[in-house]
Amino acid sequence: MQKTTIGSNKQHDEIPQELRELSSAIDALPARYRDTVAPALTRAIECSTRRRRILNLVQEALSQLRLDMKYLVFDLEATRRERDQYREILDKEGLL
Repeated sequence: MQKTTIGSNKQHDEIPQELRELSSAIDALPARYRDTVAPALTRAIECSTRRRRILNLVQEALSQLRLDMKYLVFDLEATRRERDQYREILDKEGLL
């Protein structure tokens, strides 16, 4: 009799509650039904885990992009200030 175990504790925490409940319900089925449905559950759990990892990667990338944008805006503002200072100096010296 094969059980549809979910895996390690870390992996267990990443799996939505609904899939854990479904896994428990499938474990309670007779072996012939469980063996038929278990592969689909395993694929669903893998897809869910993969989606969660992808979502985490996207969130990290967005956070990094926000930070990069802040640095770029800061650099742009500093460059504009420097440009304005040099223009003012050139205006005072009559070179512009």
